[in-house]
Amino acid sequence: MYLNAMEFLEEEREAWRPYEALDGLTDEQLDAPIGGAHGWTGRDLMAHLAAWQAYALETARELAVNEVSATKERLDREWDERGDAINLDIQVEWRALPLDEVRKRFRTIPGELRGHLTVVPEARWIKHADHLRYFIDETIDHYAEHQADLEAILEAAE
Repeated sequence: MYLNAMEFLEEEREAWRPYEALDGLTDEQLDAPIGGAHGWTGRDLMAHLAAWQAYALETARELAVNEVSATKERLDREWDERGDAINLDIQVEWRALPLDEVRKRFRTIPGELRGHLTVVPEARWIKHADHLRYFIDETIDHYAEHQADLEAILEAAE
């Protein structure tokens, strides 16, 4: 699918760019539930995406020095056992955080993930079908899945 890491990283960066508009919303706008976004708030969407990016970041850190990632293996098992209940846990955890902390994580985690992926040997992710699928699932495809949520949240803030 991707010939090299840079190709993936460029596509991921462009796919992420529209979400950065969430950080420009006021605290009140971020905490308003939006019907067109499944009742989520902007904060919820920021948290959901950043939390999964953080899992991918931890996976990238492990793959930079190992052939396998214990984090990915654990999350695969947990997803098989609990599914969307994991997302509810993320929502509860991140709603308890001060909004400044949510914003900080939202601003920093994506860049950290990209940076760490640059040091993971391509054989462990770009040329490794399962690992590549994981990183696509947690980034590019995940962003596409939530495009309508983003649009509803930004439209409500206008």
